[in-house]
Amino acid sequence: MIEKKQLIAQEEKAVLVGVILKEQTNEQATEYLDELAFLSETAGAIAVKRFTQKLAHPDSRTFVGKGKLEEIKNYLNGKNIHLVIFDDELTGSQIANIEKELKVKTIDRSDLILDIFARRARTAQSKVQVELAQYQYLLPRLKGMWKHLERQGGGIGTRGPGETEIETDRRIVKDKISLLRKRLGEIDKQAFTQRKERGELIRVALVGYTNVGKSTLMTVLSKSEVFAENKLFATLDTTTRKVVFENTPFLLSDTVGFIRKLPHHLVESFKSTLDEVREADILLHVVDISHPQYEDQIGVVNKTLQELKAFEKPILTIFNKMDVYEEKTFDEWLEDSVKQELLQDLKDKWDNITNNNCVFVSATERNNLDALRDLILERVREMYQVRYPYKTMLY
Repeated sequence: MIEKKQLIAQEEKAVLVGVILKEQTNEQATEYLDELAFLSETAGAIAVKRFTQKLAHPDSRTFVGKGKLEEIKNYLNGKNIHLVIFDDELTGSQIANIEKELKVKTIDRSDLILDIFARRARTAQSKVQVELAQYQYLLPRLKGMWKHLERQGGGIGTRGPGETEIETDRRIVKDKISLLRKRLGEIDKQAFTQRKERGELIRVALVGYTNVGKSTLMTVLSKSEVFAENKLFATLDTTTRKVVFENTPFLLSDTVGFIRKLPHHLVESFKSTLDEVREADILLHVVDISHPQYEDQIGVVNKTLQELKAFEKPILTIFNKMDVYEEKTFDEWLEDSVKQELLQDLKDKWDNITNNNCVFVSATERNNLDALRDLILERVREMYQVRYPYKTMLY
């Protein structure tokens, strides 16, 4: 019988491994491993060492080359490190081959994200969604995981117990996937009914890369407590609040954060949660402008919105954490006039790109929030006028 356990024990030490492909720069590789380290920390592991290798394409057997694997093995020798995390998705046979060489537990980025989601899931819906994604991830990897039980060679007499067991496990996993899909379908129907019962209010959804401050903004705008934490994927379950600006009501939803290399199984399993994005009238795309790769993160979010067929919706871009951005960017001796000129250049650039649909704020410092509220109110009122041109609104 297959058992799913937590992959990472609290404060477990880990080694990170990344491959730099020809289309990637060293800076990008460093950024990806920084994010992997943050994911590891969120899951409870401490990254103590990083290994990278430039390759035209990953090794089909062990992902990294033989020499790099030997280097990792030598580093692990005699150390109290029992976890290696690869930044890309591995096949079942690759995991089996790597673990055979290194003699330590090996997981990939997808497995790590799934583990975080499993820890963060709170509602029945998110728990079923995560469990479904875990089984979908597991199914194609069963063969590699069972490889050590199979007999070598071919022909009569080589059909050993491993092959029998793997077929049994495949049936168990497929049956479980079918059951979870059915259960998720029932939960989705209930969620759809709840969304329909919300009435005719305009719906606004916060979207963005993970850990950009969506939940903090949700708390500020809705004046209600929403869980926020400086960790990746602090929010899994959609939170919706009724908000009223100057007698104009609307619904505001906080959604799960996006991330690069998000496992396909999670996107599939969380489609119902992401319905809040699909069905929203207006999207508030929150960006952490203090992040060195914030433009890449904008690209990841836009690509995900395109996949969800939500990119054509009205989008208001909120550049958050301006206080951190200024602290990182400007020297304390810089003249104020020069600083203001540089900030204006930044704002002009993004006003041009977003067609004046952007605002720069700091949610934690409560900076420029009045301008944000005014812009949201303007967009919501415009949407009401388009949708209900003959209806007298409260404002």
